[in-house]
Amino acid sequence: MEWSYRSAEELSAALRAGAVSSMELTEEAIARIERDDKAINAICVPDFDRARDAARRADEALARGEDRPLLGIPVTVKESYNIAGLPTTWGMPQFENYVPTEDAVQVARVRAAGAVVLGKTNVPLMLKDWQSFNEIYGTTGNPWDLGRTPGGSSGGSAAALAAGFGALSLGSDLAGSLRVPAHFCGVYAHKPSFGLVAARGMVPPPAPALPSEGDLAVVGPMARTARDLALLLDVMAGPDPLTLGVAFDVALPPARHQRLGDFRVLVLEEHPLLPTGSAVRAAVNRVAEALAADGARAERHSPLLPDPTEAATLYAQLMVSNVAASFPAERYEQLRAAAAALGADDHSRDAAWLRGAVFSHREWIEANNRREQHRHGWRQLFAEFDAVVCPITPTPAFPHDHNPDAREQRIDIDGVAYPYGDQMIWPGVATMPGLPATAIPAGRSPEGLPVGVQLIGPMFEDRTPLRLAELLEQKIGGFEEPRR
Repeated sequence: MEWSYRSAEELSAALRAGAVSSMELTEEAIARIERDDKAINAICVPDFDRARDAARRADEALARGEDRPLLGIPVTVKESYNIAGLPTTWGMPQFENYVPTEDAVQVARVRAAGAVVLGKTNVPLMLKDWQSFNEIYGTTGNPWDLGRTPGGSSGGSAAALAAGFGALSLGSDLAGSLRVPAHFCGVYAHKPSFGLVAARGMVPPPAPALPSEGDLAVVGPMARTARDLALLLDVMAGPDPLTLGVAFDVALPPARHQRLGDFRVLVLEEHPLLPTGSAVRAAVNRVAEALAADGARAERHSPLLPDPTEAATLYAQLMVSNVAASFPAERYEQLRAAAAALGADDHSRDAAWLRGAVFSHREWIEANNRREQHRHGWRQLFAEFDAVVCPITPTPAFPHDHNPDAREQRIDIDGVAYPYGDQMIWPGVATMPGLPATAIPAGRSPEGLPVGVQLIGPMFEDRTPLRLAELLEQKIGGFEEPRR
C-alpha cells in the first residue's frame, strides 16, 4: 500500500493501529523524493539520516503506547526556519554556510509532537517573491507544470505537499507566502491571526533568534486537507515561552458553526485596484454557489467592508516601512531624499510606497492608528458575517520569470499586462489587519492548473475559516494529485 498522499490524520490512525510503521512511511517518502525531486527541486536541504533516527524513535514510542499529535508523521520545513545542524540561508549566497545551533520554536514544537522532519524546502531570495528560486538551490517547479512557479515564498513547501513529499509543512506569510503557493499547487494553507503563533527562529541569517513579533508576518501550517491544517495549527499555536517564562495551551474559540448552511459569508470577486482573472473568478463563484446550494447566506456586497483601496495603500506602507528598516544606511538615505523630493500633490501608489519606506516613528504610529480603525471595521463586519471568500491572486500559477528588475516584470490577467507587484493586493486584505485566512483548492483553470480562494475569518477565531474549509472540502472536493 502506498501512503504518500494519505493525510496526516489517516497516517496517525494507521500508525496507532499498527498498520504501518513510521520507518516505513519515512523510507517511502525518502524514496519518492529521490525519485521525483530531481525534476521538481522542492527539497533543498535533505535531512534523511536524522529523519530515519526520528522515525525509529517514533516507532519505539508507539510501541510504548505513546500518543502525540504528530507521532511518526513525515513533514517538511521551509528553509527560512532555523534547524540545528542545517544551513539557513534565505537564498542568500553569502550565508550558504551559516548553520544555526538551535531549532526555531516551531521546529521544536513539531519535533516534540513526534513529527519526523525530512528536510527543508526551497524559497526565493530573502523570501521576496511569488516564485521560489535562488543562486544556492536553483529553481523549484510546480508539480502541475514544471515550467510554472509553485508560488513563494513557501513555494518549496507547497510543491513538496503536491508531490507527496510528507503530509505537512511549515511555512510563513507576509504577502501571501502561505496562501499563494497553496493556490498555485492545489493544497491547503492557513495564515494564522497575527500574534497567535510564535515565530522565533524564523529569522534571516545571521540575525539572532529573538522572541520578537515584528509586524504583519506570521508563520503557519500547510497540508493537503483542511483537517490536517487544524491539526498542525494546534501544535504550532501559542506564545513564545521566552516572553512568558512558561508555555501554556491556547484555547481558541470554537468555530461559529458546524453546518455549511449556517454560515453567513461575504463573497468578494473584484478589487477596485486590480481585475480578477476569469479562472479565479470562476473558482470564487464555485464556492459561492456551493454555499448557496446548502442554504448559507452568501452576499456580494456590504457597506461594512473597510475601504479596500485605503487598506491596500496602508498595507503597502506598513510593509515597506518594516522592510526598509533593515536597509543599509546609504540606501535608506537615498529613499529619504527621493521621498522628500515628491510633490505634495503626488498621491500615486508609487509615492505612497516611497513615503511609507521612510516613515518617521510619528508617521508609523499614525498609520498604525489607521490600521486599528480598519480592524474595528472588520469587527463590525464580522458581527454580521462569519467569513469572507475572495481571491488569493488574480491568476493561477504563471510561467517562471527571473527578470532581476522587478519593475519590468508583469502579470498577465486574461491577456492584459499588469505590474507584477500588484499581486500583493489580495493577500493584503487579510494581512494588514492581521486576520486569519485559510487557502483552499476551489477548481481548475481551463489549462488544468489548480485555482484556490481564501476564507478570511474574525481575529483569533481561526477555527471558523478552518471549519468552513473542511465543510467546503466535503462539498466541492479538495486536493488532487497533480497530473502532468
